[in-house]
Amino acid sequence: MKRFISGAAMALLCVALPISVEARGPKPPSVDMSNIKTIFVGWVDIDPDEYRLLGYSTKEDWLKDVAKANAYFQGDLKSGILAGRTLTMAKSRDDVDAAGNDLYIKFTDVTEDKSYRLHLAVHFIDPKTNTELAVIPSDAYSAKGHFCLLEGCMEYEVHKVGESIKKQLK
Repeated sequence: MKRFISGAAMALLCVALPISVEARGPKPPSVDMSNIKTIFVGWVDIDPDEYRLLGYSTKEDWLKDVAKANAYFQGDLKSGILAGRTLTMAKSRDDVDAAGNDLYIKFTDVTEDKSYRLHLAVHFIDPKTNTELAVIPSDAYSAKGHFCLLEGCMEYEVHKVGESIKKQLK
């Protein structure tokens, strides 16, 4: 109950004190990826041992929220951001089989800081040759000064990651 009340109070602050988001985007890739049709999207994996650092009482709650955020991200990619392409989504942190796809989108250096800001790097890999085609370097995917908990923040932030991916794949 305490977590719910604090989360609701923080959400109200977000509505009451809107903060503009900086318009900065990744540089375009050096390789044309516009013809890529089949894509394997990896798991956005945050170290499960970080659950205590961000106020979770159990690792199970932490893993459940990370799985929810990945499900949201996958749905967001399929329904809008990468609509029109054939997507295969990782089912867990251990699922990395990109065989049969034109592109593997891999996420590395994934962390969530104490202000619930998602940081990660996005790698575009040719699974046939295991060659990196392009990379979006590690960056923070959130508005500065926002208030939320892991689940709500990750949904917002993975949408921003998806928009960066879409720009790369134009």
